[in-house]
Amino acid sequence: MMKRRDFLKTLPALAGGLALLPAAGAAGIDTVSAAKLPRWRGYNLLEKFTLRQNSPYMERDFEWAKSWGFDFFRLPTDYRCWTDSKDPYKLDEAILKHIDQAVEWGKQYGIHINLNLHRGPGYCVNPPAEPLDLWTSEEALKQFCFQWKSFAERYKGIPNTQVSFDLLNEPPQIEEAAYTPVVRAAVEAIRSADPDRLAIIDGLQWGRVPVMSLADLGIAQSTRGYDPMRISHHRASWINGSDQWPEPTWPLKEGDKVWDKERLKEERIQPWKALEAQGVGVHVGEWGAYSRVPYNVALAWMADCLSLWREAGWGWALWNLRGSFGIVDSRREGAKYEEFQGHQLDRAMLELLQKDGQA
Repeated sequence: MMKRRDFLKTLPALAGGLALLPAAGAAGIDTVSAAKLPRWRGYNLLEKFTLRQNSPYMERDFEWAKSWGFDFFRLPTDYRCWTDSKDPYKLDEAILKHIDQAVEWGKQYGIHINLNLHRGPGYCVNPPAEPLDLWTSEEALKQFCFQWKSFAERYKGIPNTQVSFDLLNEPPQIEEAAYTPVVRAAVEAIRSADPDRLAIIDGLQWGRVPVMSLADLGIAQSTRGYDPMRISHHRASWINGSDQWPEPTWPLKEGDKVWDKERLKEERIQPWKALEAQGVGVHVGEWGAYSRVPYNVALAWMADCLSLWREAGWGWALWNLRGSFGIVDSRREGAKYEEFQGHQLDRAMLELLQKDGQA
């Protein structure tokens, strides 16, 4: 069997024999630069978040977002939605057209589309575990690069103002030495097909830690806005023990320490500003408070997060638009909803998010 280090040496052939090319935007495809991202603001859309869902995107979401003043949709996706279960190099064109449609609506409504593999060959933060391990398997890496090269070919020529790639959702607590070869290989595969495509990676430790050793690569990085978890994920069924957490407050006391705005700035902003100082753009790819968080606590915490990101000059994408973290049909305890086109709209939270865009 080919050793992983030997496989990595073959990547120029896989990527069309090209060396690593300049950073996204460097050749003048448009004005968006990986070194300083626009302060895009918007939502995650979950139609292809899991294989179980795998439904088309809805134009209504684009209409709503535009009318409310937002300009960004992140599409966390599961590669199995369009990949043949028996042949990882065979893709379903009919399903991929759903993503094409989202890209087209993005152009029509002035909303940037950030395409993300929430589940990629060899890794997903959510169960079930992948059959291969992206961090150790050359076959998983080959499939991962194939996916991104296919998307690069598909969307070549579409400006970075309209489309960007977020390579893999929330890599775990692994060594940088395991993560960086995967990123470099995928970026090389993308650039072999589309040299100027804007690429973004999530930080390590589930998006919390910037990857300083990739500052030279000409890509941006994405952080998270879920700290402290005792607020963002209070009583979330998929977090073990969260139903036993005390009802949170904001600021939040944990033992002899307190989570407050200043601590968020010190621990979750400053390390990323150090990365930004090296010429790497930063965006908050996911954030939000689960619907079981006391409503006044959620709003107070969200207001401080927004203030910090506004000061930092970073954009963000709420998880999600519709659902338990969102502003539509979220079933939040304590929220006052209004009827909106057959749905329940949390107007107060919407206005909090809109205010950020007007600041």
